[in-house]
Amino acid sequence: MENLTVVNFKRIEKAIAFISENYGKQPSLDEIAEQVHLSPFHFQRLFAEWAGTTPKRFLQYISINYAKELLSKKRATLWETAEATGLSSTSRLHDLFIQLEGMTPAEYKNGGKNLQIDYQVNATPFGEVLIANTNKGICHLSFIAEEAEADLQQLIAQFPQATFTARQNDMQAKALEIFQYDWTDMPQIKLHLKGTNFQLKVWQCLLEIPSGSLSSYGKIAHAIGTPLAHRAVGTAIGRNPIAFLIPCHRVIQTTGGIGGYMWGTNRKKAIIGWEAAQNQ
Repeated sequence: MENLTVVNFKRIEKAIAFISENYGKQPSLDEIAEQVHLSPFHFQRLFAEWAGTTPKRFLQYISINYAKELLSKKRATLWETAEATGLSSTSRLHDLFIQLEGMTPAEYKNGGKNLQIDYQVNATPFGEVLIANTNKGICHLSFIAEEAEADLQQLIAQFPQATFTARQNDMQAKALEIFQYDWTDMPQIKLHLKGTNFQLKVWQCLLEIPSGSLSSYGKIAHAIGTPLAHRAVGTAIGRNPIAFLIPCHRVIQTTGGIGGYMWGTNRKKAIIGWEAAQNQ
């Protein structure tokens, strides 16, 4: 039987897809609730419990105009947005709980030989995730599209020489605390990543984007000193192995369009809107 958190997110995801596709028609609460087979009263309550705001207000957070506003505001520099969201600097969240460590060239080359990788499936406000770690840090976090086994096989393919064990541990539990949206007492968490130097630079830069803020592929390219490498940055972002913790969902198109997301654009919209709602 599916976890209630996952069931509720699927309802929210379907509602977001509907209101995003029909934004120009300004669908009523009754029309949206009908799409997820709930009464308007129960849908409004569920949505408010999940997002902390109304469906109408939430849609404003994920609309193109809102995204454009965030990107174009004079005050919305990384530093100023960090201050506005209660973070003392753009790297506050990064410093608070994440240390990033790339795998050694030998680990990269030999497919994870001699690595012990623990993994588990866990429910989050945005659906189930597959999370995995080595003794050095979290190496994988992905939203499960359909079957956990398929996601696990993709992970194994990345580290074909590693030993995999299905078990929970404290490192995973600490990482999953990020979904509680209470960063006042977050423990330090290390990420143990497999990537090129360029990819690691891009992923490191993503950690500097405060919650409730957005950046663009072009801004990321400038930030890492390669202003013309928009496409390369997009490719590196698309290969991010750590969903949510490395917030690639906070990068959108310069035009304000949501852009792609390997775990689904509706989930990306849901996360962006949820974070914006939490930061009001």
